[in-house]
Amino acid sequence: MQDNMKQIAARLGEIRGVCGYSVEEIAERLGLGPARYMEYEESGNDIPISVLYELANVYGVDIMEILTGKSPKLSNYCVVKKGQSRGVDRYPGYHFESLAYKFKRRIMEPLMVTVEPDEKELSPVKHPGQEFNFVVEGTVLICVGDEELLLEAGDSIYFDPTIPHWQKAVGGPAKFLTVIAE
Repeated sequence: MQDNMKQIAARLGEIRGVCGYSVEEIAERLGLGPARYMEYEESGNDIPISVLYELANVYGVDIMEILTGKSPKLSNYCVVKKGQSRGVDRYPGYHFESLAYKFKRRIMEPLMVTVEPDEKELSPVKHPGQEFNFVVEGTVLICVGDEELLLEAGDSIYFDPTIPHWQKAVGGPAKFLTVIAE
């Protein structure tokens, strides 16, 4: 996982350079200090998914290009067979699998997320668009703003992700489908 984070960090610096942005310009666009942004480019650790989506939009690339270094090629449809999704580990205890990584110019991002229980305090994230989560296995505690909701297999939630939010597994590993639309 650490190697994957360093590759993401290197791609961020490379794409920023190709697009002609300075560290200060990107940091300002993201509402961050230049030192904080440089931590992302140097280590790749703890980059919120919302920041990666925002960077993809600023640079005009698909988020999978940042995460994997490969550009999607298909525009009519794409099929991702069982076991062939594109996996990304960005945070300890979280595993994301892109379910449409081959499709270019996506306006939504379907991801299968597997989470391990974790007792530590989670930092809320926020991002533009809309988000839908459907719990496939286990139990997920989701916080949207000040509301905490316990969702079990078969439950779903649709919400405004500009409101700070987080999800975590409760009582064992959990898996949920998330679809993020811009």
